[in-house]
Amino acid sequence: MEFLDNLIEKLIKVEHGFLLFEQEARSIASYNTVQESLDTASRLIESDYYQVRSTAVFIYGYIAHRYPPAIKILYDLACSDTSWQVQEMIAKAFDQFCKDNGYEKSLPEIKRWVFDDYPNVCRAVTEGLRIWTGRPFFKDHPSVAIELISFNKSNDSEYLRKSVGNSLRDIAKKFPELVERETSTWDLTDDKIKLTFKHALVKKNIG
Repeated sequence: MEFLDNLIEKLIKVEHGFLLFEQEARSIASYNTVQESLDTASRLIESDYYQVRSTAVFIYGYIAHRYPPAIKILYDLACSDTSWQVQEMIAKAFDQFCKDNGYEKSLPEIKRWVFDDYPNVCRAVTEGLRIWTGRPFFKDHPSVAIELISFNKSNDSEYLRKSVGNSLRDIAKKFPELVERETSTWDLTDDKIKLTFKHALVKKNIG
């Protein structure tokens, strides 16, 4: 208990950035059993401080490949936590899971999140895996990344659509022809798609 009290005191002093949250989470998950890590995360996630919940989130992400139910916990937090900082850490935690589990092996989970009805869940993947084509599997299969990202191009959430556009812009720097091929099929008379397109920064006259 003294350890947690000292950790919380340390965490809540952070005003900017996420690095300390990741470092502390990795330390906890690396030097403790999965159950011990889970117990610690379960206590930290109840905090009113986003810094503390962010650390708990990354613990879940770090143990998820060894403890699959942690993915459901992350999903529920993506649906419920109102802190944008925690949402950013959920994205990082999901990517950590994919890294540890293997991106190709994680494709079914990636698709479940991308195709979800809840925008924050979709964005956690779209944002978390940036730059997608810098990740194993996707760097050899950029078309798969582009197809998955583009699924939410017309989502009602502008927050999500901006992430979609920015993610495609990242990929377009290395694979412009593939992104152009995808976006050339988009209906730019749809204002939602048009906004996504603009964020992708594809060079094309869109009016």
